[in-house]
Amino acid sequence: MKLSQFKFRLPEEQIALYPTYNRDECRMMVLHRKSKRIDMFRTDDKGQPLTNDDGTPQFIEFRHLIDYFDEGDVFVFNDTKVFPARLYGTKEKTDAKIEVFLLRELNESLRLWDVLVEPARKIRIGNKLFFDDSGTMVAEVIDNTTSRGRTLRFLYDCPHEKFKRELYALGSAPLPHYIIDHESDKEVVDETGKTKIVRVKDRPVLPEDMEDFQCIYAKNEGAVTAPASGLHFSRELMKRMEIKGIEFAFITLHCALGAFHNIEVEDLTKHKMDSEQMFVEKEACDTVNAAKLANKRICAVGTSVVKATETAVGTDGQLKEYDGWTNKFIFPPYDFGLADCMVCNFYHPLSSLLMSACAFGGYELVMEAYQKALDNGYRFGCYGDAMLITND
Repeated sequence: MKLSQFKFRLPEEQIALYPTYNRDECRMMVLHRKSKRIDMFRTDDKGQPLTNDDGTPQFIEFRHLIDYFDEGDVFVFNDTKVFPARLYGTKEKTDAKIEVFLLRELNESLRLWDVLVEPARKIRIGNKLFFDDSGTMVAEVIDNTTSRGRTLRFLYDCPHEKFKRELYALGSAPLPHYIIDHESDKEVVDETGKTKIVRVKDRPVLPEDMEDFQCIYAKNEGAVTAPASGLHFSRELMKRMEIKGIEFAFITLHCALGAFHNIEVEDLTKHKMDSEQMFVEKEACDTVNAAKLANKRICAVGTSVVKATETAVGTDGQLKEYDGWTNKFIFPPYDFGLADCMVCNFYHPLSSLLMSACAFGGYELVMEAYQKALDNGYRFGCYGDAMLITND
């Protein structure tokens, strides 16, 4: 397929800047990929629409997910944990403000980190960056890795755990730039007393974002962006699922920034994804494979889980243990080997995430659903609404 087939106009007002008050109360659209049916509204046992007090139809919410699954079905979650990867420092001598985005620690004993810097043109090998007023948290640039990539050595002599704790205390939640760079029109009064309209950034990063931008089951630290489809799961919903007999399997894929990179080629077969580290352990394999043999459904929670399970699935349709890296790029047409259901979000146009969802649900059906979402005010992005793709 071609890149241009995934283009659509996304109104700014439908990009979710904040999560719903309760994680599981966002809207959820349900796609039935065999029957080609798209459900947005709740119905009773007889198929009659349920309405609110004002007579409007009730949208399906994410907490109703449990109604679509039975005892013995398995949900596969990505338990990677996001760390506060975005820091702001100042360059020595010039005091220029520099954004430093931590990617991963390269060497624990030497305090080496792989990072991105912005603006990159100002940062060269040998420069020092200061991250606190006391001047104790200092890093030196020791290598250029890409146009924006640098290797930093933190000049901080203390036990590693204390260093990490104090480094993270200076950071903030690594929200995507489409949230923190969001702008809106605002009336301001200039020095002459005249009112004018200016464009201003209107979404600060808040302390609570570190919790909101983290799945409740997150365990293994290493992600610089959240596996966003998992953000909708609340403790209450997962307890209800457990009581119903639905089983859980956990894999780890440390989500990197590749999903946010612009795809520069029209021919998707020529696009290369960044590699991400992943782990699939025996316990998850046993849970998933037993369910497969019993003809139960396997639901992948998010594109990161689909990527990981498709990397680790064998030709026999069984999930295999895995410890390594993956740069799998899934776009239609694609023959999936493991999951038969999928939870995903509503993604931005031209994104690899959208392509993965289209590969799973079918290009025509998913794009039809996106048009319905646009027409009915669904929210897009990591804090937005959800989609369930079922195998019926």
